[in-house]
Amino acid sequence: MAQTAKIDTLQTIEIAEGVRIQLKPAGPCVRMAAYTLDLLYSILAMIIIGIVVGIAGEVFGTRVGQGFFSLAFFLLNWFYFVWYEVRRGDSPGKKRMGLKVVTTSGSPPTFGASMLRNLLRFADFLPFGYLFGVATCLSNRNFQRIGDLVADTIVVYDSKPTKKEKAAFLETILKNPVAHLAPRAVLSREEQSALVQFLDRAELWSPSRKEELVAHLQPLTGATGKEGVSRALSMGAWLRDS
Repeated sequence: MAQTAKIDTLQTIEIAEGVRIQLKPAGPCVRMAAYTLDLLYSILAMIIIGIVVGIAGEVFGTRVGQGFFSLAFFLLNWFYFVWYEVRRGDSPGKKRMGLKVVTTSGSPPTFGASMLRNLLRFADFLPFGYLFGVATCLSNRNFQRIGDLVADTIVVYDSKPTKKEKAAFLETILKNPVAHLAPRAVLSREEQSALVQFLDRAELWSPSRKEELVAHLQPLTGATGKEGVSRALSMGAWLRDS
């Protein structure tokens, strides 16, 4: 019997882009919460714009004010999500809920992909209340709505560490400086670069993300999990400082 998608179930998927990584698709419940927040932010922005345009209309005339308001409404309605998704991969609402948009290859969405997924949002609303969008999300394992399927994008949980996790990592490094550990074998330039980059970027990743990434370095470190992270950091420190 085929396994059906469950609301907000974190499903691990593997994608290939040089190395295999894992993404955790976000279900319709958390995505709807993010969209609701974005809708509230948009309404607030339109209220502020309306006040500014109203004042400008008193100076430049009512028609000019109405023209500016119409232009602002058009840009906000069609490019609000596109602007944020292309620049940083998420909208304010998605960021608040810990989500981001990526392509199925794991890379940030292009302008074309973001524009396409958002232009097709009207189809997800049909016949009313996002019915098609929710139904489509529940029909596939990656919770992709119609716009996502066409644009080849996925909304996933962001693996960035929280401020608390990042502070804890930095505190650990300060209290216990990374030991230096020489690699067990001669490494290629690419392998050396991978270990040094892991060391330099470790503070940007959550603990679970570090353990996930270090699994790909297991042939170099000979370990996975927390021990693998420790060895990768130590080897990276040895390579960087040697």
